[in-house]
This record gives sequence, structure tokens and C-alpha cells, in this order.
Amino acid sequence: MKYKVSPSMLASDYANLEKELKKCEQGNADLIHLDVMDGHFVPNISIGAPVIAAMKKVCDIPFDVHLMISEPLKYIDDFVKAGADIITFHTECDSDINETIDRIISLGCKASLAVKPNTPISEVYPYLDRLSMVLVMTVEPGFGGQSFMEFTMPKVKELREKCPLLDIQVDGGVTLKTVKIAKQAGANVFVAGSAVFKSENPKETIMQLKG
Repeated sequence: MKYKVSPSMLASDYANLEKELKKCEQGNADLIHLDVMDGHFVPNISIGAPVIAAMKKVCDIPFDVHLMISEPLKYIDDFVKAGADIITFHTECDSDINETIDRIISLGCKASLAVKPNTPISEVYPYLDRLSMVLVMTVEPGFGGQSFMEFTMPKVKELREKCPLLDIQVDGGVTLKTVKIAKQAGANVFVAGSAVFKSENPKETIMQLKG
């Protein structure tokens, strides 16, 4: 299975987004991870559709948009128009999950579901036939720079055994050390923020994460 890296722009220099995106291109990043937070679903606020639309104009890498918001269904159209290629939302949200998946797919986007560290992976099982990816959070969503929660790895292993070909993403505390643990469990898509953008050589770090 191919390993993919999705650098998280949450850890990038927001005053120089185009330059930061170029670092991802030079490192052959597979995706660009864009965290959208509403200050309600998680205790933080980040970027919205207009910023993503601006970034899309200067980047050809597929956009992996992670909606950490209470009512994602209301905003799916906005993020598709802004340039999302994959939209991930949470099983713990307030929107109807089936309706939200249907909306994403109907607009030509790939649908992905996320679970928080303490949510059972079985929450995604009813929807697997329509999902392109599942995100297992390895930190509590809302802030970058947190430590990797290894207790989430049995969920990755369980899902990989059930779905040998599915893209399984992990997000939170991914470093050159913890990525090995995630790979052993069966993850193949790695969101890395600080590890990439705080690195002296982001290109080399991306390549090592793919390893």
C-alpha cells in the first residue's frame, strides 16, 4: 500500500502561505491538509472557505479539508467551490451523516469520516461503502503541536483488517518516530504539521515520513 503525506497548514507560516505550499510541492506531498474549526465543535477558530480558495489558485496538490465544525452539511457547497478534493467531517457532529456524505459525493468530491480519540471506530462502519478515507484522530482535535496518543492504534488495526484497501489517515503528533507506530498499525496517510513546517528541511522530512 502506498504511503501518503498530507502536510497540515495549521503549523505553517500564515503570512507566507504560497511559499509554504511550494515547500510541500518540492517535497512531493500527496495532499494538503486544511483544518477548518468553528470555535464550537472544537475550542479554536481557524481558516474558512475564502482562504482555501485563495490557496487553491497557487497550488496543484489535492486539498484534504478537515471540517472540525458542528454542522458541516451547511458548508459543504462552500468548501467544494473553494477547491476541496476530499472533505472529512466527524461522526460526532450535529449534521446527518448520510446526508452530508451524499452532498459531498454529489458535488464531485471524495467523502471521509473522522473519529476523535475516544470514539469507537465502529461508528464509521455503516458508511464505509461510500467513503474514500477514514481519519483516526491521534490527538484531541482543535490544536496543533500535541503528543501522539498511541492508545488509538488498535482502532487503526481493526479498520485495516476490515478494509485492506481503504485510505486510513492519522492526524496529531505525527513525527518521524510515531509514524512508524502508525504504519505498523495499518495507517497509510499521515497528517504532519509541526514535523514538516518546523523542520530545517521540509522536503527531506516529507520523504522520510513516506519512508
